[in-house]
Amino acid sequence: MLSTKPSVLFTLLLALVVTTCPASAQGVKAAPAPTPATIGSPPATVSTTAGHAAVADGLIAKAFESQKLVAISVVVAKDGSAVYQQHIGFEDREAHVPAGAATMYRWASISKPVTATVTMMMLEAGKFELDADVRTLVPEFPAKPWVVTPRQLLGHLGGIVHYDNGKVVALPVPATPEHPYADVVKALDTFKESPLVCEPGTKYSYTTHGYMLLGACVERASGIRYWTLVKDWIVPGAEMTTFRPDYQWEKIEHRAVGYRKDAKGEMVKSTDTDVSWKLPGGGFISTVGDLSRFSSALMDGKLVRPETFALMRTPQTLKSGEKTGYGLGLSIGTLGDRATVSHAGAQEKSSTYLLMLPEEKLSVAIMSNTEGASLGQLAEAIAAEWLGVKVAASAGSLDKAAPKPVVPTPSPSDLVPVNTK
Repeated sequence: MLSTKPSVLFTLLLALVVTTCPASAQGVKAAPAPTPATIGSPPATVSTTAGHAAVADGLIAKAFESQKLVAISVVVAKDGSAVYQQHIGFEDREAHVPAGAATMYRWASISKPVTATVTMMMLEAGKFELDADVRTLVPEFPAKPWVVTPRQLLGHLGGIVHYDNGKVVALPVPATPEHPYADVVKALDTFKESPLVCEPGTKYSYTTHGYMLLGACVERASGIRYWTLVKDWIVPGAEMTTFRPDYQWEKIEHRAVGYRKDAKGEMVKSTDTDVSWKLPGGGFISTVGDLSRFSSALMDGKLVRPETFALMRTPQTLKSGEKTGYGLGLSIGTLGDRATVSHAGAQEKSSTYLLMLPEEKLSVAIMSNTEGASLGQLAEAIAAEWLGVKVAASAGSLDKAAPKPVVPTPSPSDLVPVNTK
């Protein structure tokens, strides 16, 4: 087994796998629907200065080294085009497979902005109401002491339990079908009997389960299966070619092997945890190029209208009148005097970060197959370099968009056997 500690051998290997080049050098033709073996690339590339690239190279190498990451992939996009990409390390360390433009990483909680976006597309189409009782669409969700609305779910104000902030009550796993929680409505069984952690609208309480409920609402309102809706409405507009659910029972070419630190601090393989049960809140996978494409499409008005995107970037207000640091599916912040929106992701096999500066049409997409990686400050430092701003990069509230990975109690992934056939 190769170690991630610096060594002569490792340095030589890195020299072979580090890539800093225009996306056009590795681009491929867009495929029709996303398929398991499609290799993705960032959006079409424009020229960039060697100075920016050199600084970014150094920042990424420092993060890679100091955090002992196994792999990291980064794409910077400006005005809808990729201006920089970098890949360091291994998508599969044991097999000596280097990370690259084709490496497939889990989006983790950056799946939530996808669900938020398709929700707002439904709103624009006149097929969705943000302030309706969720039970009008999903009566399978039991009545609670208070009404819960999609708008509250979008802003993490619905009082839905997360993994460790309250009692999680899961129903028994059905014997059939083989993968019952690939059905987003049935997946609600993993938490729907749980009590609310607070009165909706009174507290910001981050929750993946809340986004699972939102996904079920969107499916019912559209009359289309959730993943089919996302595939038909978001994938074409964002020109993504590899984006898909990370179903563990399906073979996915270039799926990154995940890694975590064990009790001794050694980097070991992660578990192949099933995430089918939480698709709307953390179940997608793609190349870093497709993550970048999604951000560009969102900022360029290819998915939702500018006024709708502005609404998504507006802080939500509690019943007390206090503003939160979260909009509708996006965390809100600043970089110097520039407005930012972002989202982080953290789960088994993956750490991710997406930073967008809408006014500058600039985004930084970062993905790693190392659990617990801290990527927010790196994203901000890279963005600051491209903008030429001198600020002390600090992820601040941005990192609150996704907490460190925790094990649900009970864990649906423990309850559902993973069939890797």
